[in-house]
Amino acid sequence: MIHLVQIGDGNSRRVAIVDEPHLKCLDGVTSIYELAQACLHNGKGIIERAQSLATGESLDYDAVYNGRSPWHLLVPIDKPGAPSRTLVAGTGLTHLGSAKDRQAMHEADQAKAAEAETVTDSMRMFRWGIEGGRPAPGKIGIAPEWFYKGNGAMLQAPFEPLNVPSFAEDGGEEAELAGVYIIDDQGTPYRIGIATGNEFSDHKFEKRNYLNLAGSKLRTCSLGPELVVGADFRAITGEVRIERDGKTFWHKAIESGEENMCHSLVNMEHHHFKFENHRKPGDIHVHFFGAHSLSFGDGIELKDGDWTEVRFDGFGRALRNPVHVQPKEADRLIEVHSLA
Repeated sequence: MIHLVQIGDGNSRRVAIVDEPHLKCLDGVTSIYELAQACLHNGKGIIERAQSLATGESLDYDAVYNGRSPWHLLVPIDKPGAPSRTLVAGTGLTHLGSAKDRQAMHEADQAKAAEAETVTDSMRMFRWGIEGGRPAPGKIGIAPEWFYKGNGAMLQAPFEPLNVPSFAEDGGEEAELAGVYIIDDQGTPYRIGIATGNEFSDHKFEKRNYLNLAGSKLRTCSLGPELVVGADFRAITGEVRIERDGKTFWHKAIESGEENMCHSLVNMEHHHFKFENHRKPGDIHVHFFGAHSLSFGDGIELKDGDWTEVRFDGFGRALRNPVHVQPKEADRLIEVHSLA
């Protein structure tokens, strides 16, 4: 297992292996995408290839992470110059701890629902996952909830802001792990690795009506700082924190990995890549695997200037991002012009 980062100084960029407290720069490649493509073409694994190239400069990771170096952290995967060739998506209602928050979110009247034993669509999908989300080897299980977040332009690097647009009702963190994939020349998906992620969403908008889920997901999100190659995805623990005015305002322990989920990794990957359009040679895919707990479920509303922090044991340094809430303003009609 190795941890990779991408770094830049405004003029050039590098790939490095994390060797705490240092970063060992790789010679001959400037992106993880380039590294992965070379591995696909020469038949070598990324771990072997990266270690053989780790002969470049050694950098102080603390200085890079804390902003005291000319080098800064980039998103740990991209297709340089072509953000539209990265598809960012995810799978929801996958974690055994997630159903309670979602059930409460979509009950218009919880007391009435409890009395009538009403089951929301969210809870139905969660139960289907419990029943059929972990099929036997070689079999296909039930499809999980799936959502689209945008292309690579939606990915923010560590320490870059997560934006709440002026038209949005809310913005809330979703502490997750995300799989990173590349499609080879024959249309076969390969998993490069797994990274810590913050799948930011508009939960107030979603709460109004479950059919708003699609629109609520079209927000910036973040990934990194490290892409872990060869990670164990069985049982993973971590913590998510919200800081306000320099102090921890809310925090919660979180769990991920297959032992804490109702869908297996193989099942989630199958149902994403079964679509032919998701297997275009040369494309990158970032797929969020779902959240265990949300601060929104505890009644927390994030404000401008808050900081989110997501950390998973074994996945490197914490992913930190500030929240930027754009000022509310009168809705401006986006006019479409005719080319007739």
